[in-house]
Amino acid sequence: MPAVNTVLVVGAGLAGTGTAILLASRGVAVDLVETRPAIGAGGSGITLQGNALRVLRDLGVWPAVRAGGYCFDSLGLRAPDGTLLAEFPDARTGGPDLPATLGMPRPALARVLGDRAREAGAKIRFGLSPTELTEDGDVTFSDGSTGRYDLVVGADGIRSATRGLLGIDARTRATGMGIWRAFGPRPASVTRTDLCYGGPCYIAGYCPTGEDSLYAYVVEKARNRSFLTPEQRLATLRDLAAGYHGPWDEIRETLVDPARVNYTWFETHVVPPPWHRGRVVLIGDAAHACPPTLAQGGAQALEDAAVLAELLLAADALDDDLLAAFTARRYGRARAVVDASNQLGQWLLDGDRGDVPGLMREIATLVTPPA
Repeated sequence: MPAVNTVLVVGAGLAGTGTAILLASRGVAVDLVETRPAIGAGGSGITLQGNALRVLRDLGVWPAVRAGGYCFDSLGLRAPDGTLLAEFPDARTGGPDLPATLGMPRPALARVLGDRAREAGAKIRFGLSPTELTEDGDVTFSDGSTGRYDLVVGADGIRSATRGLLGIDARTRATGMGIWRAFGPRPASVTRTDLCYGGPCYIAGYCPTGEDSLYAYVVEKARNRSFLTPEQRLATLRDLAAGYHGPWDEIRETLVDPARVNYTWFETHVVPPPWHRGRVVLIGDAAHACPPTLAQGGAQALEDAAVLAELLLAADALDDDLLAAFTARRYGRARAVVDASNQLGQWLLDGDRGDVPGLMREIATLVTPPA
């Protein structure tokens, strides 16, 4: 029998839905609560590397993900004028039978995972969050209802309410970079991610997310952009993107919808071990958040789900040692990914060339074996 019979998962992102699927499919009674009104309510695109795809295959959603996304196996480097400087095979961190990388619209991926969680037997409730929480698994929700669970999994993101209710200080900090993202149609010239370092921004890149879609992004020094109207945000992105050519010339012409543009700062933290207090455990961005310079945030969240479920399903009882073992399995790997993601950004902020290819190879080697 699993170590738990009843589990509350807080947050319907990758970590939360992944955990819900793995546990519910093995007969655990799972309640999945999400403060947003619906799964897939927002977001542009997501880049998923092979180690993320490996977990998605284990969740039983790989066929749907492959059909709804765009697979590719190489990475390009371009100059601001569009000149292709280099292209090289990307590491197949999920194994030789999976593509190196897949891009997908975030809302579409969220819907695939949400549908699979329901199919597995998880009960999903939207517009709901914990307002009180004890380390013994007693929960009061925002609608006044209560519950008691064998385990509470806090998978509610970088500003985790679960973490706050436990009194854990994550010391989340801004790294000094801000990213503009836009979602739009895919020109035929875009068949993989190409990155450009330099020009008017630190990084400009794009990722195909389907036969007819992509998301494009530029990374600048973090600024207060909150006062801009949607139309001004679009104009600012188009102005920054004017410094890039090649496929960017086609992409820029498609950036016409202000509602498809967003701007956020890069933020980061790693909660010191242990990641649990009593019968409450943190996973995903609630425990470790990294900027997207390595495109590993989603993969690390999914790996958390896989490892936590593996330990819970293999044990006969839940105790402190089991949850400590989860942190021990995950902390070093997640910490290394966060540190490397931050280092890549810091090199750019400092104007230091650094050994970018070497660091990327190091992380690819780290995450290729299953977590």
